[in-house]
Amino acid sequence: MKSVKQHQSSESQPLDRLGALLERFRVRASLFHAGALCGVTRFDAQPGRAFLHVLQRGRLRLRHPAASGLPQSTLIEQPTLLLYPRPLRHDFHTAALDGADFVCATLDFDGGDAHPLVRALPPLLRWPLAELPGVTHTLALLFDETARPRCGARLLADRLFEVLLLQLLRALLAAPQATPPGLLQGLADARLAPLLLALHERPGEAWTLAAMADTAGLSRSLLAERFRRQLGETPMAYLTRWRLLLVQQGLAQGRPLKLLADELGYGSAAALARVMRQQLGEGPRALRGRLCDPAASR
Repeated sequence: MKSVKQHQSSESQPLDRLGALLERFRVRASLFHAGALCGVTRFDAQPGRAFLHVLQRGRLRLRHPAASGLPQSTLIEQPTLLLYPRPLRHDFHTAALDGADFVCATLDFDGGDAHPLVRALPPLLRWPLAELPGVTHTLALLFDETARPRCGARLLADRLFEVLLLQLLRALLAAPQATPPGLLQGLADARLAPLLLALHERPGEAWTLAAMADTAGLSRSLLAERFRRQLGETPMAYLTRWRLLLVQQGLAQGRPLKLLADELGYGSAAALARVMRQQLGEGPRALRGRLCDPAASR
């Protein structure tokens, strides 16, 4: 049993709104370019491919296809971070001779477009480096490691891109208006964040709307209204979607459906299979086959 002193200490600790989420659904970065880009450089949209670019020096004309929903042409004249969390073709137009300096990485989100953070982010995040808090030392080390070849430099650069992404996510939690309604807005909400962390950490509990409201310190009606405004769905719909993400992750790892059903509060494999067919449009066998052999679904 916890002592009163221990309980007070744990209650006073700030919430880690990203740790458990990123431990469950990881993100891995891989450096693929460091140096100047001259003329026109195209980055094609490929399934599961996300990009994190850092413009270090120079001017960039950024172009997107007309159907993308983004501005077709944007001029960037200061060091800037560009995050494309989902596949989207984009072209860099830089000076033909002098060009512009970049460091660029691809990002591999566990679950691809279904990753909870990918779903919560806009198609493009553009953030001037001077306005991004806390990244000065990370960028200095990243630029230094990519400027000259040394033992382990690429591996270190990969990890620094992951640190940079985490720092960007922290900044978004402090400025949730930069993202559409979704998980990041929910995690930025002081009332909803404890509930979301509890759902993430204990998805198999027999959650009711009353229990969720109690965790958030709100009435059931206020919780329902606030949750829908911040995340764009009901608390129960979010819990179901979170559980099914864990199911898909478990099936891809070869875990038995019955074990997943027991862990996630469905009581039986048959009950979980029914929810999967209702929500995902396919049963466990088809889903496992698609997840374990993506080529079979193409």
